[in-house]
Amino acid sequence: MTFKELGLNEELLTALSYMGFENATPIQEEAIPQIIEHKDLLACAQTGTGKTAAFILPVLHHLAEKNNNYISTVIIAPTRELAIQIEQQIQAFAYFVGVSSMAVYGGGDGQAFTDQKKALVKGTDIIVATPGKLISHINMGYVDFSKVEYFILDEADRMLDMGFFEDITFIANKMPKSRQTLLFSATMPPKIRKLAKSILNNYGEISLSISKPAEGVLQAAYLTFDEQKSKLIRQLINDKPNYHSIIIFTSTKKKVNEIVRAISKQGYDVKAVSSDLDQKEREMALRKFRAKETRVLVATDVLSRGIDIKDINLVINYDVPNDAEDYVHRIGRTARADTTGVAITLINPDDMYKFSKIEKLIEMEVMKVPLPPELGSAPEWNTKPIRKFGRGGRSNHRGKTNSKASGNKKPYSKKR
Repeated sequence: MTFKELGLNEELLTALSYMGFENATPIQEEAIPQIIEHKDLLACAQTGTGKTAAFILPVLHHLAEKNNNYISTVIIAPTRELAIQIEQQIQAFAYFVGVSSMAVYGGGDGQAFTDQKKALVKGTDIIVATPGKLISHINMGYVDFSKVEYFILDEADRMLDMGFFEDITFIANKMPKSRQTLLFSATMPPKIRKLAKSILNNYGEISLSISKPAEGVLQAAYLTFDEQKSKLIRQLINDKPNYHSIIIFTSTKKKVNEIVRAISKQGYDVKAVSSDLDQKEREMALRKFRAKETRVLVATDVLSRGIDIKDINLVINYDVPNDAEDYVHRIGRTARADTTGVAITLINPDDMYKFSKIEKLIEMEVMKVPLPPELGSAPEWNTKPIRKFGRGGRSNHRGKTNSKASGNKKPYSKKR
């Protein structure tokens, strides 16, 4: 279905035409008519399916017919990066509409705070905010949400994982009960339904392709010991000169810095994105990566959801994420929409059980690729959960090598 067939405002259609958008994605096709009809909505669709436009476009469609001087829409996002991206998309879609917007998030300087306060006081049409920073402004007494018409939560499951349930309900209670509330999520755990029942009224529900990687993602994994990972990553990058955009995900800020140092030694242009950097440094790293000035980006899971960077060729999971759902979001950075991409996960013995749970979630066995012979032997594949003991104790995993995966004839025990 085309956006014109969805009945969107002519100025919006002009902006979409300039951006090269004509046909709606499935989530847009289902969500936009319901939102235009002022229905509350709980919508679930995987990363990369166009959820953001699914709620921005119908809201802009309504605001284009009005001339408000108050805050009419509040959008909540889990991270500053996602808040900034949503606000940038609003600016692009609203180019011919004349709707004002502002991103409200922490980590900026005094001028950023002043600009945010001014936008909240004068009644900017659309506010896109992280929960904590918005509450800071609310508690100062100058925020008026009494005329809010649209309250939208993006990546709601992520916000609940981050402990924002009470913050969300606090913000919701500052708004009229007659508002339209839209809850968008990539997964549908029980806590999302609990939140939906507490803030939505007579809502519609959309659920598309929950917890499945995009079909265009070629998934593979290497069984490795930790000391082999840096050499393997460098080899993967060397072997793929045509891959101009590579993201490496890891679970901790400390590992981000370690990986950057290891790759930088080989002369690669690599940048990091983690909460250790200030906002300007993070934005600069993302800007250079989007512009293909930086080939490799190393990040924590702050980038695994919601950040729209096109044409990513390769995603490398330096370690297996703790949450099986996060695996889907990490590898969802590649193969956006109808494109293709590669996702490679490095699995040490301690992570094998976690990865087996991921395979169960996505209902497929990920191909295990043999290690290059020069890196040595690989650990054996063992999906039994590891029992951790106290200091000086031993786990139930012997750390055996896998002769078949490594190309060696005889397996031997490797001390760790």
